[in-house]
Amino acid sequence: MDFNDTLDAIGTLCPMPVLKARKRLQAMQSGQILRVLADDPAAIIDFPHFCTEQGHQLIRIIALDNTKHFFIKKR
Repeated sequence: MDFNDTLDAIGTLCPMPVLKARKRLQAMQSGQILRVLADDPAAIIDFPHFCTEQGHQLIRIIALDNTKHFFIKKR
């Protein structure tokens, strides 16, 4: 999957992955895709909620070992 930027949030716990993603998305253009790497178990709940609240589109979640890759399209 194509994406414009990657945020490595591995090793950070809630709410840091979402807060870091929010900040990174603010610097991106509408329509661009951010890939977030996270291993916090709460991320699987936090990112869909964050995207719904902020109007971003959660395109895909890919699970690789203990890490999740969240692909978020900025509104």
